[in-house]
Amino acid sequence: MALCAGPARAQGSPPPWHQGVSEERKQRAQALFEEARELHRRVMLAEARTKYEEALASWEHPELRIYLGRVLASMGLPLLAYESLSLSLRWGPGRLAPEMEQQARAAMRSLVEQELAAVEIHCDEPGAAVLLDGKPWFVAPGTGRRMVMPGEHVVVARKSGYFTVVRPIVVSAGKEASGQLALGVDAVVTRQRWPAWVPWATIGAGAVLGAVGGGLMWHSGKSHASIDERLQKECVPYCAPSDNDEYGASVLENQLGLGALIAGGATVVTGTVLLFMNRPQSYRAEDRGGVKIELRPAASLGGAGLSGRLVF
Repeated sequence: MALCAGPARAQGSPPPWHQGVSEERKQRAQALFEEARELHRRVMLAEARTKYEEALASWEHPELRIYLGRVLASMGLPLLAYESLSLSLRWGPGRLAPEMEQQARAAMRSLVEQELAAVEIHCDEPGAAVLLDGKPWFVAPGTGRRMVMPGEHVVVARKSGYFTVVRPIVVSAGKEASGQLALGVDAVVTRQRWPAWVPWATIGAGAVLGAVGGGLMWHSGKSHASIDERLQKECVPYCAPSDNDEYGASVLENQLGLGALIAGGATVVTGTVLLFMNRPQSYRAEDRGGVKIELRPAASLGGAGLSGRLVF
């Protein structure tokens, strides 16, 4: 069985996979292809796979990719089979014989629906490196989409100055995990408990209150001394107490001054404590990054250029 030249040859120009390939390499690929086909028919899958890969090393022919994909699928390697079939269609629709192209697309669709899953992640943060299962995937901004085996996979996004996002994703066969990834800024924030003026205003209020109290006590003492001096001159030899005591106002003023002085001192102490407690405190900003995931049926054929999605 010979490898097909493709529909383009009938139009007078060789298909792109013929360009730059010598006849010697084509003949070697053809011989290896025939050996691989015989091994394939005898269900010697590992040996057939090796021969198909050797043939592809000589000549990157889409039909070789299709046959290799069939062997890989039979060996229980659906992801490798899908990748090989995708490469067979990379030159676009209509390049292969219609029957071969239809077979490749049907095989890919079957793998997607029954044995594979898909992960699609979008990230808008410029320069963010996105990894899938520990391997580089793409650099944002942009969207990455990859077929994977069903099960748990880990999406990681990192960028200098930002929190690293690590998100495990579990996806089953025939499903696609689609998500939007966001990174939070990793910064040290300095903040005080209260506005800076609050402790100083408290200390100032205490100082004013203490000054008022001190002034009242000084004035009451002066008034008391003045009353003593007057009474000593007027009351000879003795003055009887009266209902309207001369000392009453100065005593009350002294008591008010003492209360204001004590309150002012307490207020100053409170302001000093507030000042100590209001020292700037540094902490890391909250991590607001993450990935929001949505599960949907996976119907895209990637390299085949077919896509259909249903959100549920």
